[in-house]
Amino acid sequence: MVKKIIFTLYILVLISMAVASIVEKSQGTDYVHAHYYGAWWFILMWAVMAALGVFYIIKRKVKRASTLALHLSFVIILAGALLTHISAKRGMIHLRIGQPTDTYMAASDSQDGMGMQEEKLPFSLCLQNFETKMHDGTQAVADYSSKFTVTDGNDKSEGQVSMNNIYSHRSYRFYQSSYDEDGKGSVLAINADPYGIPVTYTGYAILFISLIWMLIDPKASYRKLLASQLLKKGALMIALFFGMGGMGFNHTSYNQMMAAGCGSSAMEEISEGSTLENLQSVVLPKATAEKFGELNILYNDRICPVQTYALDFCKKIYGARSYKGLTAEQVLTGWIFYGDEWASEPFIKVKSGELKTAMNLPDYCSINQFFNKEMGGYIIGQYVQEYYNGAQDKFHQQAADIDGKIQLIMDLRRGVSLKVLPYTFPKNVRATKENPFIKAGTTTWFSPSDRLPKAVEHQHALYITNVFSLLYGDVKAGNTERVNIFFDKMKKYQQVSGGNSIPSSVQYRAERILNGFPFATILFMVNLTLGFIALLYTIYRITRQRSLKAFDIALPALLGVSFLALTFGLALRWIVSGNVPMSNGYESMLTVAWFVMLISFVMQYRIRLVMVFGFLLSGFFLLVSHINQMDPAIGQMMPVLNSPLLSIHVSIIMMSYALLSLTFLCGVMGIFLRSHGEELQALSRVFLYPALATMGFGIFIGAIWANVSWGNYWSWDSKETWALITFMIYAVVAHTQSLPLFRKPLAYHVYMTLAFLSIVMTYFGVNYFLTGMHSYA
Repeated sequence: MVKKIIFTLYILVLISMAVASIVEKSQGTDYVHAHYYGAWWFILMWAVMAALGVFYIIKRKVKRASTLALHLSFVIILAGALLTHISAKRGMIHLRIGQPTDTYMAASDSQDGMGMQEEKLPFSLCLQNFETKMHDGTQAVADYSSKFTVTDGNDKSEGQVSMNNIYSHRSYRFYQSSYDEDGKGSVLAINADPYGIPVTYTGYAILFISLIWMLIDPKASYRKLLASQLLKKGALMIALFFGMGGMGFNHTSYNQMMAAGCGSSAMEEISEGSTLENLQSVVLPKATAEKFGELNILYNDRICPVQTYALDFCKKIYGARSYKGLTAEQVLTGWIFYGDEWASEPFIKVKSGELKTAMNLPDYCSINQFFNKEMGGYIIGQYVQEYYNGAQDKFHQQAADIDGKIQLIMDLRRGVSLKVLPYTFPKNVRATKENPFIKAGTTTWFSPSDRLPKAVEHQHALYITNVFSLLYGDVKAGNTERVNIFFDKMKKYQQVSGGNSIPSSVQYRAERILNGFPFATILFMVNLTLGFIALLYTIYRITRQRSLKAFDIALPALLGVSFLALTFGLALRWIVSGNVPMSNGYESMLTVAWFVMLISFVMQYRIRLVMVFGFLLSGFFLLVSHINQMDPAIGQMMPVLNSPLLSIHVSIIMMSYALLSLTFLCGVMGIFLRSHGEELQALSRVFLYPALATMGFGIFIGAIWANVSWGNYWSWDSKETWALITFMIYAVVAHTQSLPLFRKPLAYHVYMTLAFLSIVMTYFGVNYFLTGMHSYA
């Protein structure tokens, strides 16, 4: 009876969290905190479930120390959360320079959500200075910092907070939250939780120890599983591939998948109906265009080679890295210096959709096709306006997408996006109505069309304003040598005037290598191809009872080479950005593929089947990063994300996703190969236990990071809520003693296959359909 009640409450808690995360999108965060996460019935469900769980463990006389420690840690974490809910104080304090403040707006629960009421501090704060630090040469924020004086009776002390750096006084902790637009005020978050945090952190410590203990305890399930004869005798691989030999190989679906990733090569072929007979006459020569590509530019809030901007320009508008045999740099120079001629070139890719069908547009259009005096000028202008007025159906969405591509071209033709001309201000510049205060040593990158501050020295202003006009004259005159000289001098000008904003030579070379070798695109094709070759070879080896030494050596070696290539690509991104490459969806998908390959390479020496899994799954993840709506562009990291704890948190979570993806593949095969379900179940559980351990580490290291960064270790954000849901869903099948149903292979495999939907929801669903602070992930 107790077990049934616990199981019922467990399901209700999962459903409540899932529903709350969906309701939050329409009703808002405050609403769900008041009516779901902070509601008495939700807290009661957790409390009753924990109490009954303790009673059930005592009743069953569980004696294994690792199991007891693991479950005790969750009880302590819940107790800490309850203490935080009951006793913690949270709020915001607004500081202005030179004005002492001893009151703050405290958060309080109300019927309609989170309310605010004024409360006094036992001390006062006086803001001395607020500073917004930018990445050199850009307007991308690197950090926010507030310096203040704390007056506590007769004692005075200096305090400072910035992103990921808190200040503590008595039991109060202060975090940088916001600031005033005039730069003379700062808003700090306040958290006072002297009881809940120590208890919760104690629970985290016990949890981390017990998760490791679970994997190394010789009497626990995992170590017994590793000693299982099902894994030792190798029957799994033989049985599996006899079965797979009858499943066949779908060449059609594979070819379709490859076509989805290889479409760019088809795009690079010369399209029919080109309006230009000789594109070479309306672009710079390849060598000259490459010189232009070697310059630096302010793009995407960072300084990078012009080549990077040129490649993005081509990919975003045309959908490929080159155009009709022209390099991206040549295409860019064509639009800069021969814009009128290129306006008739079918360079804009139009995806299939309602707008394309309704207007009978071809696959590729010229920019001139969207401007027609007889049809009222800009032919999609009305639809774009309707989109921004709220009509966001697929028809209007496509109009906005095309408009975005046209705007990229127009910005380039006007010179707005060509921020290739830096200037470092030698002294402070006072703020004016037109320009903000500029600190001495600040580097600003200008385009030739920018309005320059009066503080820019006359010679520099002349050069910035006129250099492209002079270039234009030489380009039109066909004076390539002088154009080359202009680009050489412009490069020297950047080195002299760019200050500290110029990337290092190592960063510059790393980005050039990244631009020249699209790692994800190439490796997804390589890994999927090798995966199917490995699969076919294994079927051949089993059915013919013979092996080919060359394949036995080559396939593991190629997996290692592919792994090293992806490692090299990720390392290059790390060098270029200066941050661990896990800051967006694209990079995290590459990281999952990296972990899949690492795990597969290590385990394939014991279980050869894992090598096939490694090729296919890593290829799939790389394919998703290639064809999905993920932006591969490298950008500046948000200040709050610039923390070592973030790197640890994300990398461990990615490892757990990689392991759980392997259990999913085992589950699918187990459903179709029922006669060998027991062997596949054993292999799946080999991945399951470390997956649960790494997910537990990842979630609660993330909670520690959140406490350092936000002042709240658990805020019921959609991403962390769904990560907890996923953890709880997968934890169910680890309880085979209490739930004997999951000892049956078929039930286990069906559950594991369906459980993977929670991973999909956590990774993709939250990012694209729900709301929360993890939208960057």
